[in-house]
Amino acid sequence: MRHEYNYYSKEQLLAAPKVPITVLEDNAAVFKAIAEEMADEIKRKNALGERTVFICPVGPVGQYPYFVDIVNSERISLKNVWFINMDEYLTDDKEWISKDDPLSFRGFMERTVYTKIDPELIMPVEQRIFPDPHDTGNIARVIEELGGVDICFGGIGINGHLAFNEADDSLTADEFRNLHTRVLEITKETRTTNAIGDLNGAIDDMPRYCITIGMNEIYNARKVRLGCFRDWHRSVVRHAAYGEVSAHFPASLMQQHPDALIRITEFVAELPN
Repeated sequence: MRHEYNYYSKEQLLAAPKVPITVLEDNAAVFKAIAEEMADEIKRKNALGERTVFICPVGPVGQYPYFVDIVNSERISLKNVWFINMDEYLTDDKEWISKDDPLSFRGFMERTVYTKIDPELIMPVEQRIFPDPHDTGNIARVIEELGGVDICFGGIGINGHLAFNEADDSLTADEFRNLHTRVLEITKETRTTNAIGDLNGAIDDMPRYCITIGMNEIYNARKVRLGCFRDWHRSVVRHAAYGEVSAHFPASLMQQHPDALIRITEFVAELPN
């Protein structure tokens, strides 16, 4: 069955999306906007004497160098900031992959963010949180103790997944929205897409399992900000903005979120002739 929204022109895409969409010039502009919103929210909360709680992705990642530069140059204290990362790859034994593995999200955050920020500004180690396959309830407990998530940042996967909340046609939209942090098997679509981006197509070397925060944790963030900039994001964004709300395409649930925004590039907004 042909889904007409997948072929909407830029004008049709922006006419009446069910999730707000902002079009920016290019990848750099999207990443800078994300970084600036991160920094602005932290400055706002710091001025109020309040903590800042973010759910953070490793994909997209282009925002982090900009964020590091802003924090260091403007001397923004992260001492009252919590970064809750979305997910991590697991071994076949359902353990975190080694932090030294090039695919490790924990390793990425350490190399690209935490060690790049001035030690006088960086948050304590215990405020840099990853979901744990041995304690899947920890993320929900931490979020409750902190009073909720201010902003969830992320991207959208090929099948509409947010974090590793893979599409599941066996669930209703409400059932899917209530899913919490869990260990799961990564779909072949996602493994293939990630292998193309991260391992030059070596799908057999991609991890088969992951630990992911749930759709519940994402959906209950006060704000959700998604960045889309790849060629295949063209149809992904159109599906998220115009498709039926369902567990078949998890990003469609953002149509019902009170403060969600998708930032895209002109490249994604336009379809090739």
